[in-house]
Amino acid sequence: MSSARIVIHVTPKANRDEIAGWRGGELSVRVTVAPEGGKANAAVCKVVAKSLGVSKSSVKVLRGDTSRHKQIEITGVTPEFVRKTFGEPDASLF
Repeated sequence: MSSARIVIHVTPKANRDEIAGWRGGELSVRVTVAPEGGKANAAVCKVVAKSLGVSKSSVKVLRGDTSRHKQIEITGVTPEFVRKTFGEPDASLF
């Protein structure tokens, strides 16, 4: 089964749950919940899954459980599909 990995930047306690676009090489994800007891991680997985049209269980946090900077893996999608959905990261910053 195909999968894709991306690096994200999480903003907890935001006004709404949303994918806010690329922030350099990280996808910016905003969630309304506080980062307590893994609630923000679960919300991130839900927002990303909904945006890509996959189940919540298809998205998991690989690194950065307690950090705003995380690496996630999405099973059931290709890296090309992720780029098509979210666009390309801003490479001009590197």
